[in-house]
Amino acid sequence: MELPALGLGGFDALARPWFLKDEDGSLVGGFRVMPHMANPNGVCHGGMLATFCDVHMSVATVYRHAELAPRLLPTVSLSLDYLQPIPLGAWVQGRAQLLRAGRRLAFIQELLTVDGVPAVRASGTFSVPSADTGGDEMRRRLRGLLGT
Repeated sequence: MELPALGLGGFDALARPWFLKDEDGSLVGGFRVMPHMANPNGVCHGGMLATFCDVHMSVATVYRHAELAPRLLPTVSLSLDYLQPIPLGAWVQGRAQLLRAGRRLAFIQELLTVDGVPAVRASGTFSVPSADTGGDEMRRRLRGLLGT
């Protein structure tokens, strides 16, 4: 299913289309590398990969972990290791994993693969706001769209 806007804002919309599916309660994300996502060398741009990881790690974590659902998770830091170039037309799939969540910070990692081979490893630290910031509504809408 294509990831809808979900009120996530403008910038990441330039990097789409992105797709989501529920696999046993986890939100798996992916996209096919299209020309507007490529750098001059004809491979997926690092900024595109960073944008996808940034958004997907937060959304997938809020989707899976109900205790974080009232919140959207703003990024504090993001680090990526680019393990191999990803060519035009490749299907990129990501799985996020919450490593630890405290009252103020959540630590999340993601692995992007192409044909089952690791291509990008991402690590992020996200702020856990104390107030409801719309994550519950986003989680509800995603579950409705995915039929879960």
